[in-house]
Amino acid sequence: MAEQPYIELSELRDVQMKMTRFFMAYRFVLEEMVTKIDILQEEFEVAHDYNPIEHTKSRLKSPESIVKKVRRKNLPVKTAVIREEIRDIAGIRITCSFRSDIYEIRNMLLSQQDIELVEEKDYIQNPKPNGYQSLHMIVRLPVYMSDRVEHPYVEVQIRTIAMDFWASLEHKIYYKYDDEAPAELIAELTSAAEAVDALDKKMEWIHQALRKNPGPSQPHVEDPFDLPEATLERLLSAAPREKPEE
Repeated sequence: MAEQPYIELSELRDVQMKMTRFFMAYRFVLEEMVTKIDILQEEFEVAHDYNPIEHTKSRLKSPESIVKKVRRKNLPVKTAVIREEIRDIAGIRITCSFRSDIYEIRNMLLSQQDIELVEEKDYIQNPKPNGYQSLHMIVRLPVYMSDRVEHPYVEVQIRTIAMDFWASLEHKIYYKYDDEAPAELIAELTSAAEAVDALDKKMEWIHQALRKNPGPSQPHVEDPFDLPEATLERLLSAAPREKPEE
C-alpha cells in the first residue's frame, strides 16, 4: 500500500485560508442577491398589493462538487478556470405561484444596473425532453472587497410551485437510481410534467382573470406629505404627542 504524502500543518492552514477567501466573494454575492430580491418583493407587495415570490432558496456548491464538475467537463483543476467555467457555484432558486410572475421577477432583476445577464435558458418556452421547466439565468454583479472588486457568477432559477415540485421529484428519482431510472418511471414522470404544464396554464388563466377584475382600487399617493395645510393640521392635532427630541 502506497504511503500517503505528509502534509504540513502550515500548508493545511494556507489551503484553508485560500479556500475561505475564494468562497467569500460567492457568499457575499449571494447575500447581495437575496437582499435585492427581498427589497423587490416588499416594494412590489406595497405597490401592487400582491407578492409574486413564494419563497427563495440559496446555496453554495461544496469544494467536492466543484472538483467533480471540473473533472466531468475535462477541465484543469485551476482556480482561474473554476472562476470562469463553473458558473453555478453560487445559486438562487426563486419559486412563484404563476408563470407570468417568473418573467416579472426576471425583468425586475435585470433592470438593476449592476446586474449583468451573461446567459439565459428558457426551459418554459422550450422544455427539456423529459418535461423539465424553469427559467435559468447566469448573472454577475460586483462585490467590493477591501483590496479588490470581484464579479462572481450566480445561477438564478425561477419557476412555479408546480414546476419546483416536479423537479424535486425528478431529482429524487434520478438520485435513487443513479441516473438510470426504470422506463416506466420515466414515462410516468413525463406524464406528470404534462399535468404540471396544464395546471400552470389553468392557474395562470385564473390569475389573469382576477387581475382584469381587481375590485375597488386604493388611491395611489406618490407624495404623502404634499397635503393641504388644513388637512395637515388636523392630522398633527390628532396624532399622539411625542417626547421632544434631546
